[in-house]
Amino acid sequence: MISASATQAASEVRVVFGRVKRRLKELAESDDLTPSQSSMLSRLDKDGPASASELAAAERIRPQSVAAILSALRAADLIQRHPDPTDGRRQVVSLTTAGRHRLQGDRKVRQEWLAQTLQDQCTEAERQTILKALALLDHAIEAAADR
Repeated sequence: MISASATQAASEVRVVFGRVKRRLKELAESDDLTPSQSSMLSRLDKDGPASASELAAAERIRPQSVAAILSALRAADLIQRHPDPTDGRRQVVSLTTAGRHRLQGDRKVRQEWLAQTLQDQCTEAERQTILKALALLDHAIEAAADR
């Protein structure tokens, strides 16, 4: 049986994270990108160049959906395709300089807003509590993923 405190904590985390996510999304310059396109850019930045099938598997979406997303990102000059060095029949997708700059700019704006908000609205002790709580949450999620 799940305790009342675990249920309440789960609900509060979901609600607060949802609010934070929405606010950070509002701050992003890439508001002309769909969530799927933004996610694809972030994945390429985090994991590096990949084939369309690798991206489909990583994002857990259909290959046809990946093709449409990549086409839009290519049209915006945010990604580039080049032959796979180990298999010339395959194409590998990577970020362009413009794609990398776009992501970095969005991240910087969001990071600065959140840091300023925490600076203005929380005491040092409260910020330390937030850091400890996030570390505990991260540990719990990692432990659950390993099961």
